[in-house]
Amino acid sequence: MLFEPRSGRLAAWGNALLAGLVSPDEAVSSIVGEDAVHRVVGVAGESGPVGLTLALGQLRSLGVTGLRVALPAPGHPLGLSGPAEFNARALDAGEAVVAVGAAVGLVPEVTEAGPAPGDLHVSVTWHCLPVREAPPADVPSLGEAERELAEALREATVVLTRLDVAGSGPVAEAALSAYRARAEAGREVLAPGYPPRAVRVLALAQRVDLLVSLAYEHGPGGAVAASEMAARTEALRPVERVARRALVAAYNAAVEERERG
Repeated sequence: MLFEPRSGRLAAWGNALLAGLVSPDEAVSSIVGEDAVHRVVGVAGESGPVGLTLALGQLRSLGVTGLRVALPAPGHPLGLSGPAEFNARALDAGEAVVAVGAAVGLVPEVTEAGPAPGDLHVSVTWHCLPVREAPPADVPSLGEAERELAEALREATVVLTRLDVAGSGPVAEAALSAYRARAEAGREVLAPGYPPRAVRVLALAQRVDLLVSLAYEHGPGGAVAASEMAARTEALRPVERVARRALVAAYNAAVEERERG
């Protein structure tokens, strides 16, 4: 249930690879994760789909020095800089990666096939497209994101309590327990080269996002009236927005830190 966008994995481990901190095999394995396969189409000089190793090498040859994440939502082009075609595809996917050093970006297209939700073959096709070289929209600094998150966590708790969904039964409790167990296991939430503050911000943003997801998915017992659902959505939208801004700030921290010094 933790929100770990594929664009975040691609950017984090792609940045580590571009910085020479990991091998191509390690980067690709971490990016693919539990998916079956990742391919990239539209890479300059390539007529068809290619693997991640070749695609990342080609991006480096184009002058790419880093990768940033975009997590746009309707009315909030977070991390995007245009043009309209790229923004539209990124909005449809809910995420994208924007290169630093070359005017290209990548948008994932996910295909799932299998007999059951727990037994799926997941393939990802990254579409490499032109982007506008301009500052990304609405991306906060790590410090700003951390301050916003602290307030958002308080607001989320208040909202969940008011809506009677803070501890909404065994499903919600199991999700929170799974989050705590995974966090305590010391999992590597970011790739080598990221500052500790980015790791901290990412973990907190994921917790806030989890609480928001629980509020949407596990309301009070029985049917939820349309008016109640609308009130819940309205109350949680600002909290969700803060969490997405913080996720982008965390994933982009390696690039931002490198550019500063």
